[in-house]
Amino acid sequence: MPSHLSADRPAPQPPERTAVDALISRTRLLRGDVDAVRRDTSVMDDDPQLRWQRALCELAVHQLDDLGEHLGQLRDGIPHQVTAEGAAEDTAATAAEPAAGSLLSRVGSAEWNLLTDEVSWSDELYRIFGREPGTGALSLDELPSVLLAEDQPLLTSMVTDCLVDGRPIDGEFRILLSDGGMRTLHMTGEPVLDEEGCTASMWAVLRDVSRLRRGQHIVGRTRDTARRREQMARAEHRMAVELQEAVLPPWRGSLPLPGRGASGLDIAGRYLPSGSSDLIGGDWYDALPLPDGGTMLTVGDLTGHGIPATSAMAMLLGALRGMAVAGVGPGAVMGHLNQLIECSAQPALGSAVCCRFDPASGTLVWAQAGHPAPLLFRDGVGRPLPAPDGVLLGATSGVTYEQDQVDLLPGDVLVLHTDGLTRRSDRSTDPDMLLGLAPRLARARTAQECVRTVVEELGTAERLDDACVLVARVEA
Repeated sequence: MPSHLSADRPAPQPPERTAVDALISRTRLLRGDVDAVRRDTSVMDDDPQLRWQRALCELAVHQLDDLGEHLGQLRDGIPHQVTAEGAAEDTAATAAEPAAGSLLSRVGSAEWNLLTDEVSWSDELYRIFGREPGTGALSLDELPSVLLAEDQPLLTSMVTDCLVDGRPIDGEFRILLSDGGMRTLHMTGEPVLDEEGCTASMWAVLRDVSRLRRGQHIVGRTRDTARRREQMARAEHRMAVELQEAVLPPWRGSLPLPGRGASGLDIAGRYLPSGSSDLIGGDWYDALPLPDGGTMLTVGDLTGHGIPATSAMAMLLGALRGMAVAGVGPGAVMGHLNQLIECSAQPALGSAVCCRFDPASGTLVWAQAGHPAPLLFRDGVGRPLPAPDGVLLGATSGVTYEQDQVDLLPGDVLVLHTDGLTRRSDRSTDPDMLLGLAPRLARARTAQECVRTVVEELGTAERLDDACVLVARVEA
């Protein structure tokens, strides 16, 4: 049997796409050249050497087809990571294969003589079947006994077509080894005719393609897993969006307060998604008319993304609304929300601002939990309100949240926001980004115009996180 130098090499790092395209083109050209040699090869019935040369050409064509397929998968970005289960399967199956070495160590030849019942196997074929040469080769009648039951009809059909109809053999089947292992073999062959044109024997080349098929199976399974995960991620994203839209205020733009002007506030808000639409977080904003004629204003942000964050946000916002309607002050509201997070089955961290505006006195009472302070714009100048003490929600238990009070004047603009609005690429926040809008906010006639100004300046940039902005303009 001709020898062949080992073609095994350490796996290189994934090349650039242009390099992969060049390799694909070279593989196609080489495949065409080998195929031309195969077609030009003249096979003499009584010349095993020429039959072997033709079989090698057939094998090279199959190898190049496999290579072209693998390069195409690499170019198209098919997932290549192997799961722990797949890696275990690969390790176990590799142990049952011939030792790594030359390509020909996984290729063997056989000839079954129909006139003398003689069977000739190459040494490599004995190794592939896991048999000792002294045990003898398998006849065509014995060969199906080592195949998986479901593959036996395929082999019978291929052999029959070859011997009866003179058709070439080209197919795959799986064999069981004496140690319980399994291999996948690719078989190509053809009938050998006598002088009268009758089939005298059948000659075949069998190639062990176990590793190749297993690799294809793992790639296909990984691709299917990635597709299922992508579908699950889309479904979760859709559910998170629907939950968020169901919980956040149904109004878009200005808040339609009953008895326009009775609350003394013109209010508008907006939710701004992150630069990646997949990151639906736990940000919220809300404005709620209260039974005593006041108005509750709040913004907040919970850690995390997806359904866990939006469901936790829904729980907190519902509790906050209930306590505000019941007349609980902003500081006490923060304390109760902290306890609620602490008792939750899924603990989280969050920041929040809660304000209560009394239109009769023009007083704003507010508290915060590790959140950026509201910005007050008056006479074309903006400044953050001095923040009362308050730690992040969920950070520690038994915390008392202070509250502060500020008098608002007609024409004042109050801006509440989550930190995603002013977060920079280095993940720091820059409140000056909003304070610089003071002249434009002073010229705005409505809260909705103020929100539009903020969105025009800060809402179009790609953000690392989602954000909310709530604007309250004190009316005369």
